[in-house]
Amino acid sequence: METAKRTEITISPVPDTRPKIKVGCRVGKLIVAAPTSQRKCGYTVWECRCDCGGRILLDTRCLQRGTILDCGCQSRTKPGQSDITGMRFGKLVAVEPTKQRACGTVVWRCQCDCGKEVLTSLHQLRAGYRKSCGCLSHPPLKDFVGKRFGRLTVTAYAGKRDGMHRWKCRCDCGRETIAGQTLLQTGKTKSCGCLQAEMYKKNLKLVDGTSVAILEAHKKRLNRNNTSGHTGVYQDARNGKWVAQIGFKGKTYYLGAYSDKQDAVEARKRGEEMHDDFIEWYYSKRM
Repeated sequence: METAKRTEITISPVPDTRPKIKVGCRVGKLIVAAPTSQRKCGYTVWECRCDCGGRILLDTRCLQRGTILDCGCQSRTKPGQSDITGMRFGKLVAVEPTKQRACGTVVWRCQCDCGKEVLTSLHQLRAGYRKSCGCLSHPPLKDFVGKRFGRLTVTAYAGKRDGMHRWKCRCDCGRETIAGQTLLQTGKTKSCGCLQAEMYKKNLKLVDGTSVAILEAHKKRLNRNNTSGHTGVYQDARNGKWVAQIGFKGKTYYLGAYSDKQDAVEARKRGEEMHDDFIEWYYSKRM
């Protein structure tokens, strides 16, 4: 039998193309002056001299990568920071870093294409969470000055709050109010509140301060605070007697106090005849 021949493959080491850092090397405006006794992640920390006369300490890896090119005299970022100066993120262009930090990264001052400036973190920019000063957010700002929505006429822009544009409006009743742009567009806000008040009064069916709707409701259900089981009847804690009373046209009428609860209930029923007469009169006038 023939013996299979073994093929040997020789793998050559990948040459290290990173520049060797030694005294006298130049990186941007920096010249490596001398090694120090410090180490950073296992790399030698070097003392470097800048063309401006300043000095800075940088490790070998930082010098090899060329991430820092001066002592800080021209670059706005500190050692270890990413320099995104001039880079675009949506409608934002990074201008300069600030001393603030957010989301674990440096906060940058950015210029929006609309002309406004905004502060946002490097993390938000790189992740795509921030692409404008807010002008891209919905709903967009519209020109509503002079436009009419129900009883409201828009007079001026009142700023943005809670994610919604606000407008100053004058109501037909003469009052001024601030209304949200979306609420105006959808018709949810049509007045300063006077329209709702008028509808409320209409639903109450008010006549001389007396609500026909409330009188009708009391005939169908008890007040939640009632403890006697009958509207307008309660027990006097001082003498234990049962008191009957009734309200009509803004006044309370005393109908008597009775030892027997049923007598008080009957007195209340007789008093309710004025309610029945009033309700009957109200509807007869509407015919």
